[in-house]
Amino acid sequence: MAELKVTAIKEGTVIDHIPAGKGLKVIEILHLNRPNGGALLLASNVHSKKLGKKDIVKVEGRFLSEEEVNKIALIAPTATVNIVRDYKVSEKFKVEVPDEITGILRCANPNCVSNHEYTVSKFYVVSREPLKVRCHYCERTMEEDEILRNL
Repeated sequence: MAELKVTAIKEGTVIDHIPAGKGLKVIEILHLNRPNGGALLLASNVHSKKLGKKDIVKVEGRFLSEEEVNKIALIAPTATVNIVRDYKVSEKFKVEVPDEITGILRCANPNCVSNHEYTVSKFYVVSREPLKVRCHYCERTMEEDEILRNL
């Protein structure tokens, strides 16, 4: 079997074990597709022992904030984040859906106070598998498809 070799990055982040087909959404929600950024690589539908198929996103010269890692967890709860420094993985961790999600999602309820007044959105995780969250203000429950649309 032929193997595809990808150049190592000196500094940056590799997001691995993204469910197949969700890599573009990760790039979109993290705003990684900006022309003034470092090199960006998306490998899609790559063979994975864990997932069968997976996506990988590699970003040169960029490290993620806690909020960005939490966003990834909402889209790709199986993802791992690798921090690369001087061509070596210096830190590796699995993303985790936090119990409370603040300032990341927008409530899908058009009448929710969080959509009309200056408030920071807040949701509580009701279920991780399948992912369901409940709005702190209007108590609307949102499932994965609504969560993806409102990131």
